[in-house]
Amino acid sequence: MKNLFAPYILMLLPFGCLAQMDERLAAEIEQLEPQVIEWRHFFHQNPELSNREFNTAKKIEAHLRSLGLEVQTGLAKTGVVGILKGDLPGKVVALRADIDALPVTERNDLPFKSNVRTTFLEVETGVMHACGHDAHTAILMGVAEVLSKHKDQIKGTVKFIFQPAEEGPPPGEEGGAKLMIKDGVLKNPDVDAIFGLHIRSDIPVGTIKYKSGGTMAAVERFVVKVQGKGAHGSRPWKGVDPILISAKIIDGFQTIISREAKLIDDPAVITVGKITAGVRFNIIPETAEMIGTVRTLNPEMRELIMRRMNEMARDIAKAYGGSATIEWENFTAVTINDPDLTAQIVPSLEQVAGKENVVVRKATTGGEDFSFYQELVPGFYFFLGGMDPNDPMQYPHHTPNFRVEDEGMLLGVKALSQLALDYLNINS
Repeated sequence: MKNLFAPYILMLLPFGCLAQMDERLAAEIEQLEPQVIEWRHFFHQNPELSNREFNTAKKIEAHLRSLGLEVQTGLAKTGVVGILKGDLPGKVVALRADIDALPVTERNDLPFKSNVRTTFLEVETGVMHACGHDAHTAILMGVAEVLSKHKDQIKGTVKFIFQPAEEGPPPGEEGGAKLMIKDGVLKNPDVDAIFGLHIRSDIPVGTIKYKSGGTMAAVERFVVKVQGKGAHGSRPWKGVDPILISAKIIDGFQTIISREAKLIDDPAVITVGKITAGVRFNIIPETAEMIGTVRTLNPEMRELIMRRMNEMARDIAKAYGGSATIEWENFTAVTINDPDLTAQIVPSLEQVAGKENVVVRKATTGGEDFSFYQELVPGFYFFLGGMDPNDPMQYPHHTPNFRVEDEGMLLGVKALSQLALDYLNINS
């Protein structure tokens, strides 16, 4: 296997220089790969939904304690933090992994597929790591093991943050990065910079992609409540049909994107993902409810879209004899990679992956609550290849057939390890 690290001894260099990893440390990581894969398979077979990651947290905690790290538990309900204090003084760098799964029923043929079932929002469903968080968790556990063996050469402190509920807490609950911050995850010791990654099913194994500045979208969750008037299905003129009104509102929302949002500047998305109305084929119900998301990369466009959706829902419903209101919940801010930090540490990624395999990408309308950390400290978030380039069938994230390759995780362990060491060396 090609050695991804430069063949020099690990040493602490003057300010402005990158620390080099020796072949022994690279070999340690490669020897750890089977264990990282085993962890990933365990988490994949035993997924837990947001704010319910109890057994996941116990396994992470046990591993961090076995390494002799200072361990904090119970942050944001099920969050776990490991603190590795180097023997040399310096800054504090945080590495973050998300640990929650999704209410998706797995439909692939993996030998470690999930058969877990649960009830989510009163609907029976499977539970699946359909976004790669199982890989993120295993990668960071591997980084913690590797770096813990070299604390005598670490100039500063590394915080390993295992965060629950990145996909969003259940309705009515707090969770995710916001609650981790509220519970003090960036304090004691105070974090100077934070790094995170996301494995992707559409990026080839061995490739890293990133973007300086705005890289992922702000995410809003909206609930439209439509009030109509019930009637017999054979006599619609006696009622006000909230299902028809909902259809017109959805159609109207899409004209905001196609006719009002200046998409040549920044992309934006409005998606309705759930509609609930009625109980029987021959009854026009009194109410309907739609739940969806808005994704924006521009604050002005976000304001425009939310304002126009409020107006459109109200006025379309009124035109058909009903009424409608919208409730909003902000899930993430724009994920902004600090430009100075990005310029400083991209060479570290090029060291481990090869310059030709580190690629600048365009912004995406996906969202990440990692953005809330970046509002408080400089942060950098990148994308890790998990796609088998020889497999023509690649399924998107959040779908039943989603999969990423185990082979992609080795580069993730090496990249986060290199980022942590180089950041501490350069800035301490």
